[in-house]
Amino acid sequence: MNFMNHTLVSVNAFWIRHMKKAEKKHPLAIRWLHWINFPILAVMVWSGLLIYWANDIYRMGWGDKTILRFFPDSFYKALNIPFRLAEGMSLHFVFMWIFAINGFIYVLFLIFSGEWRLIFPNSKSLKESLLVVLHDLHLRKSAPPQKKYNAAQRIAYTLVIFMGLGSVLTGISIYKPVQFRSLTSLFGGYEWARIEHFTLTLLFSLFFLVHILQVIFAGWNNFQSMVTGLFILPSEEEILIPSSVATQMDVNKNEPINEVQISENNSLNIDEIIPKKNNSVTDDPDKKINPDE
Repeated sequence: MNFMNHTLVSVNAFWIRHMKKAEKKHPLAIRWLHWINFPILAVMVWSGLLIYWANDIYRMGWGDKTILRFFPDSFYKALNIPFRLAEGMSLHFVFMWIFAINGFIYVLFLIFSGEWRLIFPNSKSLKESLLVVLHDLHLRKSAPPQKKYNAAQRIAYTLVIFMGLGSVLTGISIYKPVQFRSLTSLFGGYEWARIEHFTLTLLFSLFFLVHILQVIFAGWNNFQSMVTGLFILPSEEEILIPSSVATQMDVNKNEPINEVQISENNSLNIDEIIPKKNNSVTDDPDKKINPDE
């Protein structure tokens, strides 16, 4: 762990310095594969829309009754999708291989690094995931204990791996149905393989949206940990600094403080800086701080 920024809070004659630590969270390989996959998946969904426009037959409903059509003409026109089939196919068939290779490397890394133990669900994950959802909906005060990922994340991230595999295999089935007739038959034939591929695309888009919303709700610290690999957390250690010393620090800018600067006219006894734990400055944990002492 590395010491990071410090925060100063005034308490009468003292300033309390809260020290922050950085905890390693995401390995470099996970971060690279995650950020590579982000634009690739976006291109795959976009190019898939360009292809689907040429034969948009899917809808939700029964008989002649249609509740929802995938997708209305206004949707296509708003995104300038019509008559771009060739562009969509060229993009889709190039990025599909990058998507597949990136996913394959990701799975290999999970297996050989041992990270799979933190992502794959265990016997308690299903029950705990329900508690996580209730907590996120503010229907439960406390969330169940977690390690690197909570139970809902572990289930979702594992499902995404199988969804990616399903997307690749169904995509190959409808790309080369004759050459891969056995694979196409495994998915129920060309029509069923196309339905399954389309459904997986919708699920990926839904996961994409929910994932972004969860990142926003989780806050900046969680987002930057996927960039830097470090999760910043406040330490239990706090230091009481006399205000006569703290006034010489650049408190308002809230910048990192490396050391206490003391002028010649303001000597400092080492006993004036006292480590503080559990709201105490003595060996007696029940004795509260009196700033007037």
